[in-house]
Amino acid sequence: MAAAKKAVLGPLVGAVDQGTSSTRFLVFNSKTAELLSHHQVEIKQEFPREGWVEQDPKEILQSVYECIEKTCEKLGQLNIDISNIKAIGVSNQRETTVVWDKLTGEPLYNAVAAPVSPGPSDPVAVVPSGSSVPAAGASSVWLDLRTQSTVENLSKRIPGNNNFVKSKTGLPLSTYFSAVKLRWLLDNVRKVQKAVEEDRALFGTIDSWLIWSLTGGANGGVHCTDVTNASRTMLFNIHSLEWDKELCEFFEIPMKVLPNVRSSSEIYGLMKISHSLKAGALEGVPISGCLGDQSAALVGQMCFQDGQAKNTYGTGCFLLCNTGRKCVFSEHGLLTTVAYKLGRDKPVYYALEGSVAIAGAVIRWLRDNLGIIKSSEEIEKLAKEVGTSYGCYFVPAFSGLYAPYWEPSARGIICGLTQFTNKCHIAFAALEAVCFQTREILDAMNRDCGIPLSHLQVDGGMTNNKILMQLQADILYIPVVKPSMPETTALGAAMAAGAAEGVGVWSLEPEDLSAVTMERFEPQINAEESEIRYSTWKKAVMKSVGWVTTQSSESGDPSIFCSLPLGFFIVSSMVMLIGARYISGIP
Repeated sequence: MAAAKKAVLGPLVGAVDQGTSSTRFLVFNSKTAELLSHHQVEIKQEFPREGWVEQDPKEILQSVYECIEKTCEKLGQLNIDISNIKAIGVSNQRETTVVWDKLTGEPLYNAVAAPVSPGPSDPVAVVPSGSSVPAAGASSVWLDLRTQSTVENLSKRIPGNNNFVKSKTGLPLSTYFSAVKLRWLLDNVRKVQKAVEEDRALFGTIDSWLIWSLTGGANGGVHCTDVTNASRTMLFNIHSLEWDKELCEFFEIPMKVLPNVRSSSEIYGLMKISHSLKAGALEGVPISGCLGDQSAALVGQMCFQDGQAKNTYGTGCFLLCNTGRKCVFSEHGLLTTVAYKLGRDKPVYYALEGSVAIAGAVIRWLRDNLGIIKSSEEIEKLAKEVGTSYGCYFVPAFSGLYAPYWEPSARGIICGLTQFTNKCHIAFAALEAVCFQTREILDAMNRDCGIPLSHLQVDGGMTNNKILMQLQADILYIPVVKPSMPETTALGAAMAAGAAEGVGVWSLEPEDLSAVTMERFEPQINAEESEIRYSTWKKAVMKSVGWVTTQSSESGDPSIFCSLPLGFFIVSSMVMLIGARYISGIP
């Protein structure tokens, strides 16, 4: 029985999917793309200061080991021989920055993250100078805002606008990307400075840290990254596909700490025995695929044609559109990035990317801050009870508006409330907010590409919410298409790994790609109603702008003069009192 099962399955491919809130290891059948088994481990986020988000790189690595071990145990219970796993791919949260000691393998600081969404004027909290830094041994994840003062100082050195950086990288000068986080570490953490001086420091995004550790670490680990992750550092020239000397000089980053840049599909190294893995599970299996999470989802959705797009619904939303072999530079606040390069000798493909800062995060806010739901799944039930927001609109600009507005003065609002409004209407409005924000990104993408999308492919945890998916189709007024197998990010990493030269167990030829069962949501309202709801949303967005007039008013400045009207009132009152005393002759 066991032998027959193995024979039917054929070669398998594993994928590490390392995200901001959890790590997973998944195993796929390379011939059918069927998911056979997986295991997930939650990981902690640390918030040592407001606006700072960190994770422990060692905890992240341990979670990978645990997921591999548990998945292998589950495969054994299914009578599947793990020796059938022929390759491993890695997909990772992007931009999150790690610096470690190449001699000891120890992280030199927490992993530092980027703000929720990138842009030319990120809404951020400035970190006061002279503030203490948290203990070493963790990593700052992609939501972190501490680098705003670094960005402000760097921007003063760019003549005119940010074209120098943007023309080479496709990215605006922003707290979001790895270069400024690395600059912050070099400026503020003595352990990092000392390790660089002594030639012990290695820098990488999460993929680099994992691949280096899994291939031996301090005992011969491979220090590399792929083009998709490199393109999010702001140090990488997306035209020449190399680290850019001029950019490294601008950010004052020593090039010796940077990983080697490889394609997204080639053998980087072999899994080595670790004391964290029982019996050296998967020892000797090649790690041969690497993609930043959003690029992995694009591949997993099989968006290989120019003009195909996918939207991933997670903490935020990430909408990527394949622009083929040409860089398209946005005039509407989107980013230009590397989509993938599936082989050392294969061409590079580019994408336009737009991000919605708050998607799943608004559901958690309703749960954790307002307490109107006990679990994230409850929101669909509440929304279904009423089937409308009853004129209520929710703009979740918790830390400003991102693409396409880039308005840091905005804050979240719920408007259109009446005595009839209840928690069900607010829940419905929260779901609509995710869809309206996606529409704004899609409109910008259509203007940049010049060809409107005929449908939108979707993935991510929130796509299980059928109300949300139907709302999205109604608000975009195009079909929304969801694969029945939702793990597209991990699938993309597995496809890249299995297709690598020297592995060759997964064909990416169009005729060989497995047909994927899709669920399709068609618009169910007329175009006029869709436009009316969208225009009302835009009116609500405008109401959210201008709430924050100064940084100091939000950063807890105790000065009474941080409020101009109050300061003016007090000063004028004092003048009037002194004048009255003078006129009345009171000494």
